[in-house]
This record gives sequence, structure tokens and C-alpha cells, in this order.
Amino acid sequence: MSRTTEDVNKLTESTYKNVMEQFNPGLRNLVNLGKSYDKAVTAMTFAGKTYFDAVSKIGENAAVSPVSRELGVVLMEISEVHKKVQLELEETFKKFHRELITELERKTDMDIKYMNATFKRYQSEHKLKQDFLDKSQADLKKLRRKSQGKHSSKYEVKENECMETISSRQTDMQRFIAEGCKEALLEEKRRFCFLVDKHCDFTYHLTGFHEKAKEMLNVKLPSWQDKCTDATRVPDTVITMIEGLRTPMSVIPESSPTLEHSNRTNSGSIVPPPAPSLKAHTSPLASMFSQDIPKSPISSEQYSDQDSLDGNGLSRSASVSSGMDAAKKTRVQTIFPHTAGNNQTLLSFDDGDIITLLIQEERDGWLYGELEHTGQRGWFPSSYCRAYNEPVNANSRLESPLRIQNVTDPEHLEEDEEVEEPMLLPPPDYSDSSRDRPIKPSTPSLQNTASLPNGHSVPPFLGGGNPFATVKLRPTVTNDRSAPII
Repeated sequence: MSRTTEDVNKLTESTYKNVMEQFNPGLRNLVNLGKSYDKAVTAMTFAGKTYFDAVSKIGENAAVSPVSRELGVVLMEISEVHKKVQLELEETFKKFHRELITELERKTDMDIKYMNATFKRYQSEHKLKQDFLDKSQADLKKLRRKSQGKHSSKYEVKENECMETISSRQTDMQRFIAEGCKEALLEEKRRFCFLVDKHCDFTYHLTGFHEKAKEMLNVKLPSWQDKCTDATRVPDTVITMIEGLRTPMSVIPESSPTLEHSNRTNSGSIVPPPAPSLKAHTSPLASMFSQDIPKSPISSEQYSDQDSLDGNGLSRSASVSSGMDAAKKTRVQTIFPHTAGNNQTLLSFDDGDIITLLIQEERDGWLYGELEHTGQRGWFPSSYCRAYNEPVNANSRLESPLRIQNVTDPEHLEEDEEVEEPMLLPPPDYSDSSRDRPIKPSTPSLQNTASLPNGHSVPPFLGGGNPFATVKLRPTVTNDRSAPII
């Protein structure tokens, strides 16, 4: 498709104007947007680092847990890898800023000046050539008007010369317009090629970044996923620890061979139900009945050759006697009522009931025994009972202490009791004659004193009696004449 010279000239001018009015302003806008893009990526990488730092801290907390230690290590590894990915992204966009945005900005500023000068030069040369051509054509018209007169041959030579000049200038104009158009189109293409080339370089760097990121993430991704496939899986060390906690660890003193044989004989056929999982409730009033309950067989150390024990001056025969008493089945007396409810493994009883212990040792605050008057068996709280003391006959207190030494006679084991020292009672209050009245020793009663199985006397409040029986009151003299007349 052939075009006229005027059409080609219009295409050239439109090409220059397109570069100057469309491409260069668009390029400047692209530079500004590229700077915003770079800042946004920098902010994103900073936020990513902050985020994965927080992930790493959570991983450090999880690494302390015995069951989540592996997951904590995985979280720290994920954080470390992603921070490396963020660093690679930062490096990629540094190249983007340095090789693309900076170059575009520099080229744009230079190209605006260059394209303005080039277009003006083209326009000036085109106008000059067009003026020469127009002048030659005007001269030709003058010669032809003159040649129409009488001496036409006189102007033929000049007319031929003018025709040659016009033809030469038309050819020169056509060549100038063609070359100008080609140059304008090439200038336009160079700019688009530069833009495409720079973005191809950026794409190449971005592709390298994604390949590195993919490689870094794919290396450990399967192992990370393997750690969280089963959320119910517990490490073997934790399972061992939990199983160890489920097994009760009771510290039982080593007992004598005689007591061990007795315990094996008595409890060999007893298979109690498992003890309750919760610890037994301790009554707030249990401190008033703090007499120790036998929890395990008496150690063989009680049968040593010591002449005294705890400063009470017990003889060796008395220690042996108490050991023989403990070898029998231990009996306790309840001090509070207990209701089992719907639990078939617990034992219900009332205050004052007698229970025979079938298992000597205590398990998490629970004892296992048999209620004497019903024959029922079950677990009950150890704080709800105290050691049971056999009723003491008055005749047995007056007998000779030589009976205590007879530890080999089983008929006398239950009757051996040590004679308690008399207790001094305080004088009556508000009495003038109390100062002259001699203090008489009172005979201890079963209501005010309690005895341990080995014959020791204990304060009466430990035996369940009056806790204020041993308090001595000072005599008081009043002058307000309100004292009672005795």
C-alpha cells in the first residue's frame, strides 16, 4: 500500500508525538509506581520478619513442653526458613530498584530532552526543504506565464532548468521524509525494547528467587508435615512418665520377719478393689484426734537392744510386747461418720464403729478394712479414724509388772498395760479454803486419758476425751462480794 509524502510525514510526526506525549509520561508514572512497589515489598518483608520472629518465640515456648518439644523445633525451623526467603526477596527487589526503576528514571529524564530536540530538528528540516520546493514551483509558474508571449524560445532553457531543480528537490524531500519516518519508528521501538528488556531481567531475577524459595521450603516440608500428622501421638518418654505417676509409690519401713509372715498370712487371700484415684479428704477436726494410725508393719528396728525408746524408759520386754501387739490385725475406731454413696468400693460407717484393717499400709490417704458389726469391706479416709484401744480392766492395772515381761504367753498379750502415773487435779475455783486444802492425786479414768498400743500414756485430747481436762486454773480472789458462798 503506497502512501503519499504527506501521509508519511504525518505518521512521522505522530510517532514523535506519541513518544513525547504518551510513552515518556507513562514511563515517569511507571517509575513512581515502581518506587511504591519497592517500598511496599520492603514493608512486607519487614512485617514478615516480625511475624516469623513471633512464630519463633512461640516455638521456643513449645520446645520447653515435654510433649510439644518436636513441634516447637519445627516452628523455629519454619521461622528460620521463611526469614531466609524474605532476605532473598529483599535482594531481588534491590536489583529491581537498581536495574529497573533507577534506569527507567534516568532514561526518562534524558529521553524527554532528546525526543524534543529530534522532533524539532525534523520539523525544521522538513519546513526548509518544503520551502525550497515551493519556491522552485513558484519560479516555474512565472516562467510559463512569460513563455506564452512573443519570445517563448527565450524561456525554454530556464524552464527546463527550473523543472530539474523541482524534481531534485522533490526527490530529496521524499528521501528525507522516508528516513525521518523510519528514524521515528525506530526510536519508538528502541524505547519499548528497553522497557521489555528491563522487565525480562527482573522476571529472570524473580524466577531465581522463586526457585531458591521453592528449594528451601521443599527440603524440610515433608519432615514438618510428618511431625503434625497425628495430634494424639505422645512421645515414649512422656508415656513412661505418666505410667510412673499412675503407679503409687509408697515408702514402707522394713518389717521384722515375724510381722512379714503374719501380714502375708492375713492379707494373702485379700484382693481389694483399686484405691480411689482422688486423694482422701482430710477432716478439719482431725487434728483433735491426731493419734497416729498404724500404716505399715512395725520395723524390725524396734526389736533392737536399746534399753529405752524416746526417753520414756521402756524396757526391751515392753518393746517386744508392743511389737507382738502390732503383729496382730490392727483395729481402728471411727471418729466421724462416712457415707460411700454410689461408690461400691468405699465403706460407710457411723461415729464410734470398729474397723479391722485388712491392708496395713495407707494409699494416698485411704485405708482398706472390714467393719466388724456388718462384715462389709471397703476403702475409707484415714483421717476419719484413730487407733482403737482395748478396754482396760481395773484388776489388770493392779497386777504385778512382771506380767508385762511375759511376752511369750499369748494369753496375756491383750492384757498387758503399763500403770499410768496419777494426774494432779487443780483446786476448785472461787474457794477460800482452796489454799489450805491439800491437793490429792486423782486416779486416772478412761475418759481423760488414752493409751497407745505399747502402753504409753498420751494427753487426753489425743484419746478423744475432754481437751481441757489438764488445764490448771489459778485461784481468784474477788473483792466485789459476788463470790458464791460454799
